[in-house]
Amino acid sequence: MARDLGPKCKLCRREGVKLFLKGERCLTEKCAVERRSYPPGEHGRGRIKQSEYLIQLREKQKARRYYGLLEKQFRTTYEKASRAQGAPGENLLRLLETRLDNVVYRLGFAGSRAQARQLVRHGHFLVNGRRVNIPSYGVRPGDVVALKPSSPVEQLVRDATDLTAAVAPWLQADHENLTGTVLKWPERAEIDTPVQESLIVELYSK
Repeated sequence: MARDLGPKCKLCRREGVKLFLKGERCLTEKCAVERRSYPPGEHGRGRIKQSEYLIQLREKQKARRYYGLLEKQFRTTYEKASRAQGAPGENLLRLLETRLDNVVYRLGFAGSRAQARQLVRHGHFLVNGRRVNIPSYGVRPGDVVALKPSSPVEQLVRDATDLTAAVAPWLQADHENLTGTVLKWPERAEIDTPVQESLIVELYSK
């Protein structure tokens, strides 16, 4: 499985916002965006001409890195969103939000999306009672996501739930039994992803 193994904090600095790629660390004073709020590299503090294409590209890169997808995976997801009924941008965010790894993170069962992806990949979660180890698996309303009984990572998951302040309104979490239910498809107003999806649509429409 291809992965981005580069420094995570540099990605947040490049986009100029917290992408919450390192879990609890992002909430402390050690966060790189808090300490150095300028892009990495020797020209990070210089002035960069903000062309229309650059603004659209940065928005796409921000969304891709926020959800932890590689370029080909993100492009494939966009093409699927563009073929569905409705606004392509909102469809894109809905598809990204309902990925199993993101749902595990949104339910508070992991400290970061990278951790959630690893837990799913190692087969620690069930969907409707069946083991699913595909992070990109798309959940649907009514699906029940649960930690596999007697999983060796139960304490790790419980530690993550202790740090969870809130659960997305389109999900319902039972942190005592480590289960969660998808109540409905997420609406745009219920998705707090810090991106302007219209710019991504404009970029891919060229």
